[in-house]
Amino acid sequence: MSKLRCPDKVNVLLLGTGGREHALAWRLSKSGRLGTLWVEADANAGILEIGRACPEPTNDVFRLSRWCERENVSLVVIGPEAPLAADMATKLSDPPRRVVFGPSRAGAQLEWDKAFAKQVMRAARVPTADGRVFTDVDQALAYVDTRIDGCVVKATGLCAGKGVVVCKSVAEARKAVEDCLVRRIFGDAGTTVLVEDLLEGPEVSVLALCDGRSFWILDPAQDHKRVGEGDTGPNTGGMGAFSPTPRATPELLRIVERDVLVPTVDALKRMDIPFRGVLYAGLMLTPAGPKVLEFNTRFGDPETQPLMARLRGDLVELCWATATGQLDEVELSFDSRAACCVVVCSKGYPGSYPKGLEIEGLDEAKAVERNPGEDIVIFHAGTTRKGGKVVTNGGRVLGVTALARDVARASELASLAASRIRFEGAFFRRDIGRTAEAAASR
Repeated sequence: MSKLRCPDKVNVLLLGTGGREHALAWRLSKSGRLGTLWVEADANAGILEIGRACPEPTNDVFRLSRWCERENVSLVVIGPEAPLAADMATKLSDPPRRVVFGPSRAGAQLEWDKAFAKQVMRAARVPTADGRVFTDVDQALAYVDTRIDGCVVKATGLCAGKGVVVCKSVAEARKAVEDCLVRRIFGDAGTTVLVEDLLEGPEVSVLALCDGRSFWILDPAQDHKRVGEGDTGPNTGGMGAFSPTPRATPELLRIVERDVLVPTVDALKRMDIPFRGVLYAGLMLTPAGPKVLEFNTRFGDPETQPLMARLRGDLVELCWATATGQLDEVELSFDSRAACCVVVCSKGYPGSYPKGLEIEGLDEAKAVERNPGEDIVIFHAGTTRKGGKVVTNGGRVLGVTALARDVARASELASLAASRIRFEGAFFRRDIGRTAEAAASR
């Protein structure tokens, strides 16, 4: 793609309706280059306070493309994984009139097909857990019956962060395999399973912008997947995250760039798949070094919330440069303060949960007593408006994000603000970021 200079004013269409997209919308709205920010009509209440609702169905590519032409939308930013898997990045791209931030379906296969990602990692010699892929339930059960140690069973398709089961026993592994291949609890996403070795160690998320030829590694973040405090209970889409993390030292980031990011993108190039967008490596820091647990091909949720709170740079320019191969011509930096996001959830999550519950205390949460230099931003996730009131509309409802001098204080402040938010059955983890304190003390 030849160089396309970013216009002085850019009309942007943001696809996605959740917490990650509210954080992106919030940061996009601070760009001096932003013209009109268009968002999905069924986006959450927070997003719709920032952007204008697109009147077209965003899954109808023909109508959406025609509408983009009429409204002079020159940048489309894709937040979630499903539109990437549907190849919306390719279908909506129309340079020089319109560019898209996000990889093609082929590039996004690193996320929507875990079996493909494992194949690429093996070919590129990227450090990862040993594993085998199965579509036949009897073969999968015979394999897990031979396991002495624990294992991880993964549905290879998109499962909104819920298709990974950590199994400490053969019985747990058998149930996880049967849930996917027999009971089909993940639908088509679970018709193939990946059974991997169980790795031990802390997790770190490393996200990099990639424009097809160069990288810009973002400040690292650390996610908390388990629903219960002390990292207990089932996996979720994410109960909270903080940035930066002391575990991601400069030396570790050099290793990740050398052993993970560069060989993965080079392997895709050899497959004639130029990757433009966010390459997210979920890592386990094992005694043998960092190993890849999974790839995502978009910003993480809830890692995006603390990252956008700390980002110092023009997000419109960054997205444009990433989409057009010009990352080496832009600047970005991060606030020296730490950020912590605490996710407030509905009762029952990650299982079934009620909707339509009135949310109270949002203004109280924003106004909690804090020190000079500390900030609070509340990102909506599963919310909507009903009768003029904000009500719940999902399992993960709000991402209460605080900026403070260090992670410990940001965690304390975010938890304090989250405690002011009220709806029936609301809960959140109060230990988000505590692992940073422990890591920093060693």
